[in-house]
Amino acid sequence: MMTAPRHELLDRLPKVRGELIVDAPLAPYAWFRVGGPAEILFRPADAADLTNFLAHKPHDIPVTLFGSGSNVLVRDGGIAGVVIRLTSAFRACRVEWQGDNALVHVGAGAIDISVARQCRDSGVGGLEFLIGVPGTIGGALRMNAGAYGREIAHVMLQAEAFDPAGERQRLTPEDMGFSYRHSAVPEDWIFVSAILQGRRDDPEAISKVMAEIESNREDSQPLRTRTGGSTFMNPPGLKAWQLIDAAGCRGLTRGGAMVSEKHCNFLINSGGASAADLEGLGEEVRRRVKQHSDVTLEWEIRRIGRHENYQVSLGGLKGGDA
Repeated sequence: MMTAPRHELLDRLPKVRGELIVDAPLAPYAWFRVGGPAEILFRPADAADLTNFLAHKPHDIPVTLFGSGSNVLVRDGGIAGVVIRLTSAFRACRVEWQGDNALVHVGAGAIDISVARQCRDSGVGGLEFLIGVPGTIGGALRMNAGAYGREIAHVMLQAEAFDPAGERQRLTPEDMGFSYRHSAVPEDWIFVSAILQGRRDDPEAISKVMAEIESNREDSQPLRTRTGGSTFMNPPGLKAWQLIDAAGCRGLTRGGAMVSEKHCNFLINSGGASAADLEGLGEEVRRRVKQHSDVTLEWEIRRIGRHENYQVSLGGLKGGDA
């Protein structure tokens, strides 16, 4: 299915069974609620549709995966080429029992919080931390997401991804190259599923742990605002929020962007912010922390796409940062 109006790029793309949407707004899907459109948005019908698309897509057309929009900042100029957003076909979650051990087969498009709740209802313990992780399983694999002392590296048994040619790749934990908020899997591979390990446990006990995590998050994080989660990674042995606070950045603003008063490692769209406001404010925070503590903060939030003055021509992209 192709959605009007037509676009020159459509004529170069393979036929699909899913949707190809021209100039598709991404801001409604992004937690910050900012950012420009996707030149083309592809919503694959299923894994076969996705692998066929990747196998037959011209090599010069860039592809970007867009998950739940929780840990990403889409720049104001939008994203060139094709943006892939996984559909419900990639959100299945089922539990396979092997004695008291649970194998949780889950699609990469499944929301972490939903997986945590389904595991609770099925009596699967060990994955409670996912209730505190915004985003999808695919995003958790990509950045080794975690919360409250646990991370995806602790529970992943196997992952599957498609490489740029559409070939299915099966990955072990060793293949993933996990480190703090990072995996070594090539950026242009697209995760499609994973097997996570859990254990049999009492649903009431699981519920109690999850409730404590949710309460702690509610008390300490600005959850009911337009934010993208933790902005910067914690430097070794340090806390990013403490460095930001010490540098006098709590409550700092730029346009409609603001450093959260509640947790200053969160940036907030307080109303009318642009992506440039948010990114510029983040860079100012980095500058002040470097000046105050001589520590360089590294972005945890992914910044993707083109700045507003980016131009596209038939010969490719010109100017700005991709």
